[in-house]
Amino acid sequence: MSLRLGDVAPNFQAKTSIGEIDFYKFLGDSWGILFSHPADYTPVCTTELGRTAALKSEFEKRNVKVLALSVDPVDKHLGWISDINETQNCTVDFPIIADDDKKVSTLYDFIHPNASATATVRSLVIIAPDKTVKLIITYPASTGRNFVEVLRVVDSLQLTANHSVATPANWKEGEDVIVVPSISTEDAIKKFPKGVKVVKPYLRYTPQPNL
Repeated sequence: MSLRLGDVAPNFQAKTSIGEIDFYKFLGDSWGILFSHPADYTPVCTTELGRTAALKSEFEKRNVKVLALSVDPVDKHLGWISDINETQNCTVDFPIIADDDKKVSTLYDFIHPNASATATVRSLVIIAPDKTVKLIITYPASTGRNFVEVLRVVDSLQLTANHSVATPANWKEGEDVIVVPSISTEDAIKKFPKGVKVVKPYLRYTPQPNL
């Protein structure tokens, strides 16, 4: 299947490095990030999982649960985690799914045959508490993810889910945001007491409302 923004993220049960999980139960009321890796014991993935572990407090602060996936079995995952902890100076305590039957990879469209018939691409899916898909980023196997960007888009998604705003190019937490076009300038001035700067009738800025 092809997963698209706004779709309900498919539930699944899977073996992982921390035991069997039900995806929905694991997420609970949290946001979720599910990201795929081409294979265990690969250099780029090792750095990515290490970076994810190092950012544990940042994900917790945002009420985000993370879990990874690779098409290798649990025993291989456990050996790899030992290497990751050693080389990246971290502790990987989030689950890594053992998707040796490629069930989850197929559900989430992580295998792109023209890139590789057997390995997953480097995809990342962000899932809201209502279990809908909010963001999909896919990289080739050769390019590691930018986790500064991952946290930035989580901040944007959580902000825009709760306020009538959008975030401009290169936006970072604490910077001004854009009033969505569906709100008139008159209503925006009432809604955003910190002020509304009108550049054009369709381009209006306001300070980040949740700070």
